[in-house]
Amino acid sequence: MIRPAKPKTARAVHANAGLEAEYRRALDRLIGQMHRSLVYWLSAAYRANEPHMTADESPAMALRNAMRTLTRRWNKEFAKLAAEWGPRFVRGAAGHTDQALAAALKKAGMTVSFRLTAPVNDIVQAAIGENVSLIKSIGAEHLSEVEGIVMRAVQRGRDLGGLTQELERRYGITRRRAAGIAADQNNKCTAVITEARQTELGIKEAIWMHSGGGKQPRPSHVAANGKRYEIGKGMLIDGEWIRPGEKINCRCVSRSVIPGFS
Repeated sequence: MIRPAKPKTARAVHANAGLEAEYRRALDRLIGQMHRSLVYWLSAAYRANEPHMTADESPAMALRNAMRTLTRRWNKEFAKLAAEWGPRFVRGAAGHTDQALAAALKKAGMTVSFRLTAPVNDIVQAAIGENVSLIKSIGAEHLSEVEGIVMRAVQRGRDLGGLTQELERRYGITRRRAAGIAADQNNKCTAVITEARQTELGIKEAIWMHSGGGKQPRPSHVAANGKRYEIGKGMLIDGEWIRPGEKINCRCVSRSVIPGFS
């Protein structure tokens, strides 16, 4: 009589740290260029009008006009970066995931060869669209915040030193947001491609693996570590059916459960 054997599990597929670092550097490089440009040109406009900052509305108009010019320029630069890095990053993450999952399954005794199927292509295209939007939003949000900083500085009669400090603070916030986007998108792309491939292969269950790498781990995700769940359904955590890597800043992964026979 053929008896079901104990299912094997394949090792977890982790996001590509090198790709994330490269993505983050590309974002950081453009953010730095934008910041230096803003400081230079806004400082020049501020100095030209500083003696009259509280006397009339012309200094505010001059700074607003300078800001509009800078906004147009840097929105274009971020659109160009988005057009390059959105597809490049997502396709790189998808390729890494396929290779890592195939290697993990092979080690567990299951040889597979992946091709770009319609469901996976849909996921890739959706991820590209999301990344393009996120990259553009980094520049747009920063520029909007900077315009507010400049206008408030004019209204309150602040000196150039106070304005520069505020611009530096905003620069730090934007850099941290970009780093968070790079990490979060890397994890999400890896997770959704892994899940799609598991489904295509008929793998119905996986084991939740907590990453252990976050500074403030979610207690519920720590508690889920080592538990089995249905891939098509997810695991009930904090009142939601979710999968590893789905929530913001979640670095959790899964180990595929491969059914077998003795």
